[in-house]
Amino acid sequence: MKNFIITLSIVLFSFSLLGQTAAENNKTNTNNLKYKTTTVDGVTIAYREAGNANNPTIVLLHGFPASSYQYRKVLNQLADEYHLIAPDYPGFGNSDFPDPENYTYTFDNIATTINSFLEQQHIDSYAIMIQDYGAPIGFRLATAHPERITAIINQNGNAYEEGLGEAWAGIKKLWKNRTPQTEEALLPAFSLDGLKWQYTHGVRDTETVDPDTYNLDFYRLSRPKAHAVNLDLFYDYQNNVKLYPKWQQYLRDNQPPLLIVWGKNDAFFPESGAEAFKKDVKNIDYNIYDTGHFALEEDGDAIIKKIRGFMRKLNK
Repeated sequence: MKNFIITLSIVLFSFSLLGQTAAENNKTNTNNLKYKTTTVDGVTIAYREAGNANNPTIVLLHGFPASSYQYRKVLNQLADEYHLIAPDYPGFGNSDFPDPENYTYTFDNIATTINSFLEQQHIDSYAIMIQDYGAPIGFRLATAHPERITAIINQNGNAYEEGLGEAWAGIKKLWKNRTPQTEEALLPAFSLDGLKWQYTHGVRDTETVDPDTYNLDFYRLSRPKAHAVNLDLFYDYQNNVKLYPKWQQYLRDNQPPLLIVWGKNDAFFPESGAEAFKKDVKNIDYNIYDTGHFALEEDGDAIIKKIRGFMRKLNK
């Protein structure tokens, strides 16, 4: 009996230690995510950072109308193996919203700011995760410094004309003829209902979409001059389309490891945009999900599992 009690005590003590260790690990993982700021050419850039900087780096580039908040699941789940950094562009998220008289809101200029940000952080070897606006930012980084890009993780980040869906109709009219009328026709995209639609259109279950996403975006798009700035970016997007051949040549020449994790019901970038990458990249880890534009909202766990497996193969 005495031996039984001693054995039981040892077992209970061991379980206690295991539970304490697990709690400490969970605490470490939770506290690992940091919310930081730095100044780049006079503009305060906010960014989220997680993981050990000695591990392989993934730069998370957000879309419209979002911010680094869209990558919260990636930051929380992959920090155990990877160094993750997710900046907010000028005018987005928690970064400065400089007056358009002092900052030129074009994709060229935003990419320049993000490149300077990464150089300031001494990040010169990294994978990029791109989504929506993250694609034109990411491909500018890649074509300027192909030697720095270790891989591309692509969640509805377009680089082909056949990947422009029906939702671009109003913006294409703006490209053709920018007038008060073509601008006004796009303003519903900045309303709360319009922003909510971008997150919930094409999803299987709208209850999987965090309402903080579109509510935060609406708050930021309600600031003075926010509509004008984002209309400027809508108009400038046509210059991304003109660069598609250059980006495609980069893919052909460099053959970066490419993971496709694409929401097929995206009205802006349908599955045809994902398929197009097969023309230029020989080896693609190709995955399509029955969801919408912000696929991480509904299928984040499955996508993050794919990212982990993809990155592990790169770093063997």
